[in-house]
Amino acid sequence: MTYTELSALARRLYHVLNGTARDTGTLAGANIPDLRVMAPSARELVDNATNDRHPRMGTWPTVVAAGIAGMDAELAAWLAERQGAVAVAEQAVVFGWDVGRRARFSELLRSVAETLPRTPMPAGGLDWLAEQPGYLGFARAALESAEARVGALQAGEIPYTTRLFDDPEVMALGRAVRLALHRDETWLPGLLDRLVRGIAVAPTAAKTLPSQALLYEIARATEDFPTPEAISALRTAARITRHAGVPKELAKKFKRIEPALAERLDVAFRMPDGRLRETFGEHTAVISTDGAVELSWWHGDRRLKSVPAAVRRDHPDDVKRLKDLARQAAQQQVTLARALEAGYTSQTPPPYRQLEGNPVTDRLIWEFEVAPGVWQAQLGLTVPDVPVRLWHPARASVEEVRAWREVVQDKEIRQPFKQAFREVYLLTPAEEATRVYSGRFENHIVHYSQIRALFKDRGWTSRYMGFWDGGHDDGEARRVLAGGQWRATLSHHLYEEGYAQTSVVRFHRRAGSSWEEAPLTEVPPLVFSEAMRDADLFVGVSSIMSEPEWAEREQGELRHYWETNSFAELSSSAEVRRDALARLLPRLTIADRCTLAGRFLVVRGDLRTYKIHLGSANILMEPNDAYLCIVAKTTASGGLFLPFEEDGRLSLILSKAFLLADDTAITDPSITRQITAA
Repeated sequence: MTYTELSALARRLYHVLNGTARDTGTLAGANIPDLRVMAPSARELVDNATNDRHPRMGTWPTVVAAGIAGMDAELAAWLAERQGAVAVAEQAVVFGWDVGRRARFSELLRSVAETLPRTPMPAGGLDWLAEQPGYLGFARAALESAEARVGALQAGEIPYTTRLFDDPEVMALGRAVRLALHRDETWLPGLLDRLVRGIAVAPTAAKTLPSQALLYEIARATEDFPTPEAISALRTAARITRHAGVPKELAKKFKRIEPALAERLDVAFRMPDGRLRETFGEHTAVISTDGAVELSWWHGDRRLKSVPAAVRRDHPDDVKRLKDLARQAAQQQVTLARALEAGYTSQTPPPYRQLEGNPVTDRLIWEFEVAPGVWQAQLGLTVPDVPVRLWHPARASVEEVRAWREVVQDKEIRQPFKQAFREVYLLTPAEEATRVYSGRFENHIVHYSQIRALFKDRGWTSRYMGFWDGGHDDGEARRVLAGGQWRATLSHHLYEEGYAQTSVVRFHRRAGSSWEEAPLTEVPPLVFSEAMRDADLFVGVSSIMSEPEWAEREQGELRHYWETNSFAELSSSAEVRRDALARLLPRLTIADRCTLAGRFLVVRGDLRTYKIHLGSANILMEPNDAYLCIVAKTTASGGLFLPFEEDGRLSLILSKAFLLADDTAITDPSITRQITAA
């Protein structure tokens, strides 16, 4: 039977169930007063499916048609012969629903599948799904049966295969994982850890894995609804798999998963702090979390250089377990720091009190509402039983910011993210004039691959651009902030192969299911500041202006951009760098040779005097401002405590300063030739 051979009503129902009807996208809106009228037409569609005739609908629209036609038994039997047990179990649950529930389920899955780029199943849809008869029980049973199948494969009870789960099963398990992650079910972490470990590595020496499809589907589910335990399970998978491509693919997903956890602060903040002491005879293992997470071994009060031989011999599994725990704790500290940082723009107060006792809080500045509207800043969560929020320099006076920077510098506090020295971006008169966009970071030439990696790292999304046929040469990077209520966009376009040019930053507020552009004056100050801070970071790190070798390139538009911007006025991030250097200089052994002058750190050598730009780290030489090209091989700071090092520029400037202060000791001819030139 062909499409034209279907009855008119069958064709109508076909398009309604597939979402291709011109006048409606749902069964509920199809204006069919009595579904019994459609029963013969529905039988035509189910018959087509079970007899492998065209046109055929997908599984779930056909399940809806079977409900209308009264053909559940026939369709269920047909599907059971063609799909795995997990998919069949999900279908059995849905077959127990009425037609209205089936239709909504089918429409929900279609709305997700047809969205590009991929978007998660909405939380409201999962909440609805959890309320439907039998589905929540199916989700747990499905994951338990998947774990059992993986266990049987790992034990050699069933033959090894790289397709342990068929495609419908993978999709069903993906829905089960999403539902459990969304609800943060207490039974999920251990089960998911065992399941992920089992599908990540073959029971033999093969470099393949039992189900790469399910592993990636779990990773996508974790991106949609991240939890610390799911992230740890996937990191374990990336570490133990023998497949060379899997760690690379998961690494891309981690860059989206970790920022996504920041939107689930209540989940992120219950992460364990990783502190642990365990004794093995005369020796003690300590996992410390002050600053960097570290696993150390002790004999009494004496710290050992490595794992004691006796412990390595008698407790090899414990040694491996502790190393894994330290690795997970380190990653969880990073993830927690990102979640805390994202809390700046949250419209609802994050549950900071859940972090009491976690060492990460001791290195952060907090504000406590000690009286109505009166906030008092303290280091650590030290004031009980009052409202608390993270301190941000945008809410503080210049004197208070200066004082906290002194505290962090003097006590050598390694903050989990840049807080005391955090940049503040205020609305400028030029931005008030342009009203709906900021051109502050416009027209910068950047390395495209580098800025795209930074987008991912900071939780921005963007489509890939290219000059190939059908590719896009312009785009927008987007970041959603304030719990989904605001969105920032940075426009950019390809400039030439390998390079992009930045454009304007705009802001949109949530308006129901869509976004509407907002005047900059209406954007909450912290939302504006944090988004602009990211844009500054993107330009500062990926722009060609910080590359000294451009001075030797042929004249052209890129060279002109480099010359114009390499020694330009300082951005907000460079101003903060200047402030940090002002505090660091008196502590340096070369302090008497260094002076801050406007945009430059001026370094007096024995041969010449040098001016290091505080934004690009490029160098001019007095008295004629000749350019000095130094391609730094390292950015060591000589053991000096740096209060922050987000982009490597501060340590690069200091490295160049130490080198040039002792310019008579430089032996690299590519440098000395420039210094001694007339």
